[in-house]
Amino acid sequence: MAGLKGFLKKGLGEMEFNAGGGVINWFPGHMAAATRAIRSRLKLSDLVIEVRDARIPLSSVNSDLQPHLSSKRRVIALNKKDLANPNIMHKWVNYFETSKQDCIPINAHSKSSVTKLLELVEFKLKEVISKEPTLLVMVVGVPNVGKSALINSIHQIARSRFTVQEKMKRATVGPLPGVTQDIAGFKIANKPSIYVLDTPGVLVPSIADIETGLKLALAGSVKDSVVGEERIAQYLLAVLDTRGTPLHWKHLNNRRIDGIAYEAEEYHRYDLKNLKQRRSLPNRSDLVYVEDIVVEVQHALYSTLAEFNGNVQDESDLENLIDQQFGALQKALKIPNKASEARLMVSKKFLTLFRAGKLGPFILDDVPEAKPV
Repeated sequence: MAGLKGFLKKGLGEMEFNAGGGVINWFPGHMAAATRAIRSRLKLSDLVIEVRDARIPLSSVNSDLQPHLSSKRRVIALNKKDLANPNIMHKWVNYFETSKQDCIPINAHSKSSVTKLLELVEFKLKEVISKEPTLLVMVVGVPNVGKSALINSIHQIARSRFTVQEKMKRATVGPLPGVTQDIAGFKIANKPSIYVLDTPGVLVPSIADIETGLKLALAGSVKDSVVGEERIAQYLLAVLDTRGTPLHWKHLNNRRIDGIAYEAEEYHRYDLKNLKQRRSLPNRSDLVYVEDIVVEVQHALYSTLAEFNGNVQDESDLENLIDQQFGALQKALKIPNKASEARLMVSKKFLTLFRAGKLGPFILDDVPEAKPV
């Protein structure tokens, strides 16, 4: 993907993902302290659940912790599998399995999915259970991969499976990276006593590869305000265009592209900011429906790419295409032309649709041939 690499270097190459400040300073002080605390706790843990984002199985790795994890019993949980392309996910599972690394795709909000993870964890701890009265399972990962959601699901399952006398508190779940800023222990079982240690999400102080940093930002592991929503949206458009993804949306949206009027049998009101269904149901003319917006967005990107005469593998042509697509998205998202921050508004809404899985399931990392980290 020469066009994507060239575009990254030309259009986004001024970014610096480092702890020292530079153009982008995204390594808060609490992360340095948390990293030290995690390293010390790792020495005491009997097993580590390393949570990664299923959309970026390698980019969501904390490379600084890998030397400490390699000597531990470990299960890699590829969370948010519902947002990842299932046609590629099985290749990632095979990749880890052939490298003798336990890996399981999960949805942290699904009881059945988390139950399968716990069964694998218990199997890995089988030889230790008979020897140790107390076992520690540590959950680690970069920010916003779903660690706290996983902890909460484990709690719910523990209530139904185990007799636990102690009160079990739920972990705090937030939409922004870095919500969990301390290490807390949660007892989930007796005989033997099993504790799960939840940890704050921590990143490495420096990322040499710009695209890795952008993938982390796109997945929400780095706050939007640090990198800039427009930069992240530009990267997402570059990925979609160089992969030709919008061209595959034609058959999904024939009702819109072929001029067929579409009316849903039942309408639900959504807030595009968080895509949560609203309880009120006022007149349809006053509402913006997520499904209708998705159709408009997909049609805008399909049309601009299908009618584009340039070469998406050329960074200059790709840059021109992306500029055209911002204009098309502005119309699709019904953002006023005179809006002073139109591109920012487009970027925010476009990223919201992608992160909620409304544009389809994706895996941004390519399956490598080498052994995983």
